[in-house]
Amino acid sequence: MDNLTRVTIDFDTSHLIFPTIIGIVLALLGLAILIRDRRAIAASPQMWATTFRDMDKPRFLGALGLTIVYFLAMVPVGNIWPNSGYGFLICSVPYMIALGLLFMHRRSSLAVGSMLAVAILAPPLVWWLFSEIFFLTLP
Repeated sequence: MDNLTRVTIDFDTSHLIFPTIIGIVLALLGLAILIRDRRAIAASPQMWATTFRDMDKPRFLGALGLTIVYFLAMVPVGNIWPNSGYGFLICSVPYMIALGLLFMHRRSSLAVGSMLAVAILAPPLVWWLFSEIFFLTLP
């Protein structure tokens, strides 16, 4: 009976719960889209040619590359200060700045200033929320 009131946290894997949940939800949503639109997807190779021709390749590939670098850098940076979430905090600010600049069509000083304010303030707020309110570690 004593074990029912005891909580243990595995800090090596506790930060993986939300990415796992999000990955499962995205996979289920993707499967639902494939099932719903299976005829349109299979019947129209021209749709894919049009999609790839008209897409914004620099932004798509840039966002994909930045996201891969972000995820690859987060754990090594976080390993410098284990179980603190500093990897998330330190990597998120430049990631948000780079992504904001990549997707910004008009770079006026007001728009860049607003984006910088969000990129600098949002990661510490999220880091604080997860660590202090939800007691979850980030990578």
